[in-house]
Amino acid sequence: MSKYILYLGSKSQSRRMLLADAQIPFTIVSQDANETECDWSLPLPRLVLDIALYKMDHVILPSGQFENDVCFVLTADTMHHDKVGVIHGKPVDRNDAIAKIKSAREGALLWTGFCIDKKIWRSGAWEIQERITDVVYAYFVVDIPDRLINTYLDKIPFLDVAGAIAIEEYGGQFLKTVNGSYSTIIGLPMFEVRKALEELGFFKMIE
Repeated sequence: MSKYILYLGSKSQSRRMLLADAQIPFTIVSQDANETECDWSLPLPRLVLDIALYKMDHVILPSGQFENDVCFVLTADTMHHDKVGVIHGKPVDRNDAIAKIKSAREGALLWTGFCIDKKIWRSGAWEIQERITDVVYAYFVVDIPDRLINTYLDKIPFLDVAGAIAIEEYGGQFLKTVNGSYSTIIGLPMFEVRKALEELGFFKMIE
């Protein structure tokens, strides 16, 4: 098994599920980033990456135990825009969620940006030793009939997912089309995340 644990700076249940299913050991940490302070006029791929980086700057990590301790930290952000270019992040309420769900029937282009830091504990503080960032896209169509929207919303944590779209578990039956990374729509491009962790030495085994 890996000698390291990944710190996940995210409240997303979907991201936790993806990491757990991949058997990547992780621990949840808090982050106090105010995403409204980012530049929302940026193109969406740049925006999601900037938010992921902003979250990384605001992750609250436990102190290292020994000089030169190493830790790995992951932050991410997911958003999409609909056919007419309207950006959809997390809904503010149920009515907003319904509007976002209906817009996805015409197709949407989604990006997830992520940042992974390899940090080292020196002189009482974590320093960035290496950093990998990436942005991965997917096109999708989710078509939930009007008569099932409220049932769908009752079954998912819709306030915590971009565009109120959850394509895992109950929501999977409404995914009509996907082109690109499936796991990116859920919240993490797992192929790229695993590759980045491997490059950073996360999977170094206990001898």
